[in-house]
Amino acid sequence: MSDTTQQPNILFIHTEHHRGDSLGCEGHPVLLTPNMDNIAYRGARFSRFYSAAPSCIAARRSMLRGQIPQTHGMVGYRDGQEWDGIPTLPGVLRDNGYQTVHIGRDMHQYPKRKCYGFEWMELREDYDTWLQLQNPRHGIDEWFGGGVMHNDWTVHPWHLPEDLHCTNWTVERALQFMERRDPSRPFFLSLGFIAAHPPFQPPPFYLERYLRTGVPEPYIGDWAKPPQAADMAHDDYVCSSRINLPPEAQLSMRAAFYGLLNHVDDQLRRLINPVKGLRHLENTIIILTSDHGEMLGDHYRFRKSVAYEGAARVPFLMTAPRRFGLKQGNVIDAPATHADIMPTLLDMLNIETPDTVDGLSLYPWLRGETPESWRDAIHIEHSPNHQALTDGREKFIWWPGSGQEHFFDLTNDPHELHDLTGDAAAKPRVDAWRERLIERLRDRPEGFVQNGKLIPGQHFGPMIPTA
Repeated sequence: MSDTTQQPNILFIHTEHHRGDSLGCEGHPVLLTPNMDNIAYRGARFSRFYSAAPSCIAARRSMLRGQIPQTHGMVGYRDGQEWDGIPTLPGVLRDNGYQTVHIGRDMHQYPKRKCYGFEWMELREDYDTWLQLQNPRHGIDEWFGGGVMHNDWTVHPWHLPEDLHCTNWTVERALQFMERRDPSRPFFLSLGFIAAHPPFQPPPFYLERYLRTGVPEPYIGDWAKPPQAADMAHDDYVCSSRINLPPEAQLSMRAAFYGLLNHVDDQLRRLINPVKGLRHLENTIIILTSDHGEMLGDHYRFRKSVAYEGAARVPFLMTAPRRFGLKQGNVIDAPATHADIMPTLLDMLNIETPDTVDGLSLYPWLRGETPESWRDAIHIEHSPNHQALTDGREKFIWWPGSGQEHFFDLTNDPHELHDLTGDAAAKPRVDAWRERLIERLRDRPEGFVQNGKLIPGQHFGPMIPTA
């Protein structure tokens, strides 16, 4: 066990569906996130931080186990899978003297109340119970009370007082924990916000703000085709992952999305205010990230689970007490991913990293140093959709079902408007990236690679097959 007398507290904030470009410090033209931005200004921001499997379950498993999807086996969306036998970040911290607590949106652990290293948890279901107790006349399921669903692009402003919103409740519970925590131990507080996951129900003020100011139009690549009815026949239209909304619906959806994030940011001010909130701010590491992004209409797509920038690139902001030597205001363009969070924190705390961890410590980058060696790309995958590689400058995507390929020059085309797979000048780069992906997939049991070539049509399920 490490000496905890001088160990810092850790506040690990994770939002939902939070695109990497949806921050003021990323240069967003309308979204207001001054409190999130302040984390980056006082510390560092990774501008090429990717979700290696851009949906809830796989990404959160990577966060807490320090493993890439290919190692932990979850490469798509499948709930009901236990995590036994592998060290977790809260478990290692608990064993080294930390009080480990999770509040808010769950980490898709199974069974839901199984702690996996957390000493105490308060989850979304606890919020639902609390909401019912505030006034029996409310008598609603908050997810459906506004006539919208939890994977729905339709919009309805929050219909109850703002202090009953889940975002407010999450911060209020965090403040109560800090008042009541064990003062003899440092804390690790995992704080999960359901926003900006649908339902798109921000408090009315936040929705109206972005309806008034206007929002950016979706990015539509010259390669993207509007969905036809057959493309959406497998799903409810309001929950479809392929959409072509009329302008007024597009405006409402995007305004509500930005409103939800603005609301989270305003509530974070209550939490990290050094006077009223986190009084031990000077001795606290703060991280903010998200499990994955949200396509938000880009390329006629909605939701997540694809390798395009809107879904795969997410925020990663971090600040730490002065003694850790972080270079303030540093913007780091090294490719990084969720599996790096666990080894980074353990490195900073001088705690041994379990040999089950795949990720790399970001601590040298955070100090303004350049490691002698670093990964050349992030492998992004999600069943049944795609396999992809990116270094944040270029991106190669292969769709195992159809064999379709994309290649984007992100340096000159950050919104993926032009697919270069048919460009003769780009062919050597496309071929080189394809070979790199072949090497990554060569030993996969799905049979993606045969005789040195990518083979479409292989079964690609949410769990990597095991013998």
